[in-house]
Amino acid sequence: MVSLFTGEDSCEFQIHGGLAVINGVLNALSAIPTLRLASPGEFTKRAFYNGKLDLTQAEGLADLLSAETELQRKQAFLQTEGHLKNVYMRWKNVLVSALANLEAYIDFHETEVLDADLVNGTMNSVLKLSEDIRKHLGNGVRGECLRNGVKTVLIGETNVGKSSLANVLCSRPLSIVTPIHGTTRDVLEATLDIGGYPVVLNDTAGLRSQSADVIEQEGMIRTLRACEDANLILLVADCTNYLSWQKASQSSNFLDFLAFYARKLDICDILFNEDNTTKKPFIVIGNKVDLVEECDLVHLQSFQNLISCNSKKGIDFLTSSIIDQLKQICGEPTEEHPSMNQVRHRECLTLCLRHLESFLQDRQSFDDNTVFMAEKLRKALRQLDKLTGIFSTEQLLSVIFNQFCIGK
Repeated sequence: MVSLFTGEDSCEFQIHGGLAVINGVLNALSAIPTLRLASPGEFTKRAFYNGKLDLTQAEGLADLLSAETELQRKQAFLQTEGHLKNVYMRWKNVLVSALANLEAYIDFHETEVLDADLVNGTMNSVLKLSEDIRKHLGNGVRGECLRNGVKTVLIGETNVGKSSLANVLCSRPLSIVTPIHGTTRDVLEATLDIGGYPVVLNDTAGLRSQSADVIEQEGMIRTLRACEDANLILLVADCTNYLSWQKASQSSNFLDFLAFYARKLDICDILFNEDNTTKKPFIVIGNKVDLVEECDLVHLQSFQNLISCNSKKGIDFLTSSIIDQLKQICGEPTEEHPSMNQVRHRECLTLCLRHLESFLQDRQSFDDNTVFMAEKLRKALRQLDKLTGIFSTEQLLSVIFNQFCIGK
C-alpha cells in the first residue's frame, strides 16, 4: 500500500493496544536485519523528499503537533495546508518572470525588437513584490508572537498586588504573596491560554528607589530587562496610593498620574517615545479596589481596569481587555493573509528584500548594469527557494525535522 503522506510503500499493523503485545511485535520485527526504528521526523522528511509537502508545510506540521492553544492550532493548520507556501510560490513566479524578461533583454535587445513595456513592466513587478515582502515582514511579528507566545510582564511598585494578580490569572499559586515589601525577587514565568492566545506571563520584582538588599536590587534589574523584551505590559497600581497622589498633587488628571508613576518606576523610556506616543502596548490596572471607601470610588473612574484580587472583582473585564490587546498583537490567522512565524522565514525574506532593493537602486543606470541586476534577482530567487526547500542543505533539513518526535 502506498502511503498518502510519504508517497512510499508502507505496511500497517492493527494490533491490540496492550504494552506486552506492542513490545512483542516490536521484538519480532527487530529480528529482521533490514528494519529499524524511524528517526525523529523521518516520515515527514520522506514526504518532503517525495514532493508531498514543502518545508513551510513541514514546519507547520511540527507546530501543529506542539500547538497548545486554539489559535496556535489554526495558524499551524493553515500553514500545513499550504497557504503560506502559496504566497511564497506566487512571489517566486513573479521573480522567475522578471528574471526571464531581463535575460531576454540581455540576449536579444541588440538584434530583436522587444516589447517597449518589457523593462518597465519588470521594474514595476519587482517594486510591487518588494512592497509585498516588506509588508509581510512587518506583519510577521504577529505570527511569531502567536507561535512563541506573547511575553506579558506584570510591573509596578512593591506590594501593589502583582503576585496576587499573577496567581489569579494562572489559577494556581505561581508566586509567594506576603505583606512584606520586596517578597518577589526574581522573574517568575507561566504559560497561559487566554482566549485562545498563548501568553507567557512574567511576575516580577516590585520597583522602588530605596533598597539596601543586594538580591532585591538584582531582582529590579531583571524586572526592567523583562519589560524591555515584553510584547505587552500590565502596569499595576494600588488604588489607595492613587487616591493619596490625588490629594497630594491636587490633580485629577489621570495622564499626570501615569507620567508620575512611570517616572517613579523609571520606565518612561520603556513605555513612551520621545513625542509621548506609546512605544509598546500596556494596560493600566488599579488593584485593591476593595480597600477603597464607597464615597471615593468616583475618583477612580479614570482606571479602565479596576480589580480586587481578593474578591476577584473586575477580573473578567480585565481578561477581556487583555484579549483585546492580544488580538492587536497577534492578529488572527486567515487563509488570505497567512503570517510567517519562524526566524528562518524572516532571515530568508530579509535577504531576499535586500537583493530586490539593491536591484531597484540600479534601475537608473539599467543599460550599464543589466547583467549585475539579473544576478541580484537570482540571489533573491535563491532565498525564496530556501524558504520552500527547493534549494536546501542537509544541515538545514536536520534542524527542521529533528523538531519532530520519533516516527512522525
